[in-house]
Amino acid sequence: MSAARAGVRRGGSALAHAEPRVFWLDDPARPEPLPPLVGARQADLVVVGGGYTGLWTALLARQRHPDRSVLLLEAGRCGDQASGRNGGFVSASLTHGFGNGSARWPEELAELDRIGAANLRAIGTAVREHGIDCGWEETGELTVATEPHHLTELAGLAGQMRAAGHDVRLLDAGQARAVLDSPTYLGAMHEPDGTALVEPARLAWGLRRACLEAGVTICEGSPALGLDDDRGPVLRTAHGRVRAGRVALATNAFPSLLRRLRLMTVPVYDHVLVTEPLSSEQRSAIGWAGRQGVGDAANLFHYYRLTRDDRILWGGYDAVYHFGSRIARSLEQNAATHALLAEHFFDTFPQLDGLGFTHRWGGVIDTCTRFAPFFGTARGGRIGYALGYTGLGVAATRFGAQVMLDLLEGEDTERTRLRLVGERPVPFPPEPARWAGVQLTRWSMARADRHGGRPNLWLRALDRLGLGFDS
Repeated sequence: MSAARAGVRRGGSALAHAEPRVFWLDDPARPEPLPPLVGARQADLVVVGGGYTGLWTALLARQRHPDRSVLLLEAGRCGDQASGRNGGFVSASLTHGFGNGSARWPEELAELDRIGAANLRAIGTAVREHGIDCGWEETGELTVATEPHHLTELAGLAGQMRAAGHDVRLLDAGQARAVLDSPTYLGAMHEPDGTALVEPARLAWGLRRACLEAGVTICEGSPALGLDDDRGPVLRTAHGRVRAGRVALATNAFPSLLRRLRLMTVPVYDHVLVTEPLSSEQRSAIGWAGRQGVGDAANLFHYYRLTRDDRILWGGYDAVYHFGSRIARSLEQNAATHALLAEHFFDTFPQLDGLGFTHRWGGVIDTCTRFAPFFGTARGGRIGYALGYTGLGVAATRFGAQVMLDLLEGEDTERTRLRLVGERPVPFPPEPARWAGVQLTRWSMARADRHGGRPNLWLRALDRLGLGFDS
């Protein structure tokens, strides 16, 4: 039997008892839902969206101005979407990695790195000060090379990062496998600082509790159905309405109440698996004493980490876009993608043959053509927005919240003066060109992975235009 067929067989049997549930949300610590908005209300600031961006915005707004009222509207339950479904990598980067930041904002990258590092420290401080039990671990990150061309690419990136003052170390195959043992590893780049791991849903729930303690009113089960302008912004829900002094839109991949933003991002489904807890023998077989977050260096990449009870979370690779920017609960389960992920898992860790998966899920994230978040205001500065995090927003959402509040208050700060903040990404085209472009880009990225990292004409054209697609 070929290795590929063996991988398929192992992956299929390992998924036999995997529940179609989100591991992080399948937690007895999950708080009870809060009542929806009913009747007429008013608030100085209304935040739409109860993920990380919305929760940070509400909390920081109350800390800035304790005398002002803040009301948060969440369509479902706080933290149930991307903020509670991700891998829990808390990266200091505000630019979706050093390479993307260097290519797009080279003249201010040092400042962006400084602000991002301070932002990461502030999140750790908030976790401690608010007593948020979310498994915060400052582990650093390992980027592994699984193809020869990855070694060249990582060496170049490490040189640029060292020149910019980052602490990075290149590892050969033996050194990489001493950190985490996989026969697929040819080397790695280790960044001991700049990344923490977190239990993402618990972080969201902790921020929710901190908001309530700070005096924020949170209405769950209250999707914002419309945004009117009756002598100021008015948000409509199914059973109520709230007049706002200012509005902060934090709806991530879901359709914005500002129609002009709807072509600025596309929703992409990312899929994840979680294993059974590893036995002591299985841990010994792979090592991983440092518990680093790990990602491979491919275009279509995997990310993985250990949980508090020594399960392996394994996700990424097959980012899926559905025609018409479709979002639906039925798309969160994808048997073909989960089977592919399981196959890749055992290709990476054949010594874990026999290990089973307990959870499988998917979640929708927003991606934009510059890979990094963007910000702005509308309707005379009374409505602010932050979106486009492209899968690296666990930490950057706090920065996005600060930018939104700065813009809504008309403040001139070091954040608002950044070109990163002042510029907008190029929008995606309407359908059917959007779907065709995304599929061609994904095909081209996979082809480059199979051909030594060499981009085809389509990818080279996107690079010249400063465009792309990522998850």
